[in-house]
Amino acid sequence: MELETIQFDEQGLVPTVVQDHATGDVLMVAWMNAESLARTLQTGETWFWSRSRSELWNKGASSGNRQRVVELRLDCDGDTLLVRVHRDGPACHTGEDSCFYRPLAGPTPHANGSSQIVAATAARERTVSVVDVESMEVGILLNDLSTLIRLREAERPENSYTTYLFNSGLDKILKKVGEEATETVIAAKNGSSRELTSELADLFYHLLVLMVERGIGLTDVCRELAGRAGRRPDPKYGVTAREN
Repeated sequence: MELETIQFDEQGLVPTVVQDHATGDVLMVAWMNAESLARTLQTGETWFWSRSRSELWNKGASSGNRQRVVELRLDCDGDTLLVRVHRDGPACHTGEDSCFYRPLAGPTPHANGSSQIVAATAARERTVSVVDVESMEVGILLNDLSTLIRLREAERPENSYTTYLFNSGLDKILKKVGEEATETVIAAKNGSSRELTSELADLFYHLLVLMVERGIGLTDVCRELAGRAGRRPDPKYGVTAREN
């Protein structure tokens, strides 16, 4: 994140979303100014600006419910921060884990077509709940593995295979990706689910090493996949046309 690209508002503030690194839950929304952001970066804990008290405050300084920073991200417009944290306790002053603990009921469907609306909503909620749980678990695992690979790339510990790959350079990493892709194809042809799963795991790992080597994050790939969502197959050009 390039600090000079942050778009502070006329009061010198930027809204900041705090997210639990382990679960992906949104914990709270607060405000940062340049000084609180600097302290956050220096201390590794979240610091904010209180608009009501006109002063800096360190989350958990009095309650002990501190938030240890894992990652800071800037949105596409540069006017909102996302801070991913490990938390030592509840985020909300009420004692709830998240400030967003109160469900907000939607409007009651009109009689005309209400059954179709309710049915469609229920079906959508069932689909989203399954996808969210699965993607959350997979996302956490992949993110943790990617973080470990980034640490290996930065620290280069001895007797580490990941260190060996980074020290060997891009050509070696590309060669391994190619080898693992080929072995994955062979395993798929052999028909053994266990063998295929093992080869896929090797391929995933080497792809993550390649991504770190080339400076591409998991969110970059997810953003690209999200951009393709809703496209319908075009028999002539492939998956290029987008549903309206």
